[in-house]
Amino acid sequence: MTDNLQQRADAVMAHTYARYPLTLVKGEGTRLWDETGREYIDFISGIAVCSLGHSHPALAKAMAAQAAELVHVSNLFYTEPQVKLAEWLTARSFADKVFFCNSGAEANEAAIKLARRYGHQHKGADCHRIIAMEKSFHGRTMATLSATGQEKIREGFAPVLEGFDHVPYGDLTTLKKVITDQTCAIMLEPVQGEGGVRVPEAGYLEAVRRICDEMGLLLIFDEIQTGIGRTGTLFAYEHSGVRPHIMTLAKALGNGLPIGAMLAEDRVMASFTPGSHASTFGGTPLVTAGALAVLETLEKENLVQRCFETGQYFKKKLEGLLSLPVAKEVRGLGLLLGIELACEGTPLVKAMMEKGFIINCVQGNTLRFAPPFIITREEIDEMTETLAALLSGL
Repeated sequence: MTDNLQQRADAVMAHTYARYPLTLVKGEGTRLWDETGREYIDFISGIAVCSLGHSHPALAKAMAAQAAELVHVSNLFYTEPQVKLAEWLTARSFADKVFFCNSGAEANEAAIKLARRYGHQHKGADCHRIIAMEKSFHGRTMATLSATGQEKIREGFAPVLEGFDHVPYGDLTTLKKVITDQTCAIMLEPVQGEGGVRVPEAGYLEAVRRICDEMGLLLIFDEIQTGIGRTGTLFAYEHSGVRPHIMTLAKALGNGLPIGAMLAEDRVMASFTPGSHASTFGGTPLVTAGALAVLETLEKENLVQRCFETGQYFKKKLEGLLSLPVAKEVRGLGLLLGIELACEGTPLVKAMMEKGFIINCVQGNTLRFAPPFIITREEIDEMTETLAALLSGL
């Protein structure tokens, strides 16, 4: 990255990101290039976003065609791409209805509002509390950071939104203890991504659903990171067979386009009526046409199955690193994988970047991998061999 560009950026852009000194100018498939022409293999895909890879021709074609026809008209009118996308999602999930927005945080915000409104209507005005998990990540709006179970995300924004109770992920005993007559919902990620790529114990999600059924609570699955094939099934809840009442999607839904979605059962979504919630840019013809092309490509190229099979291979390669003293545990499903280390992970992210690989670190010591579904076994071999050499030197 040129010093001049970094200085220009620092002069005019908010300093909300600890950016790497790298300017990316081109992407194709699993590869990215910087302004010097140097090539990198992308093992994070925009943080679990670009599942098809970069610059996929089907997405580019759909976007160009729709941009030439209709970009935006507001949700005061019907548009064909929006309806088609909603039909695709409901036909392949538990849900009956979809609300479109622009991001994962907005999808979770909509889910929180829907759960509270449902609680008010069915159990009384005091029924508004939502149980969320420690180490969760649901977004950075005031409601979603309040739901997030990480103090570092909430730091400096007090008072946060009242009405959230946090319990350890996987702890059913504590979960049961905090339920009161004011509780309207339980909100969790089927696999915690930002929390360290944590997969719940077998039977945990089933038990949470039983608790919801017994207590008359809504179950919200945040599938912003796990949804649209990332864990090797179209939605992560399919691994357990546990169906939520509400689910949120974003990230891979648009392969880089700004789109989010909140899905729910008919009886639950009925609590949203005209004027109760809205989004000016939610589900524009442009982004829904693009998202539909993404989903159709996933099916046409059988990429969810490929994600599952490649993920199994990748996980075994990472588990091979556990013979090294610094490597503690490998976790994840599909192509959402993490390796926990007995040291800080950020220096390794930088070292891998210097070797031509883009990876990510969460929770300080867990390297996270979420590559495009088209990643090859040869690329995985190359990356894990490079990482093994670096870890061996620690």
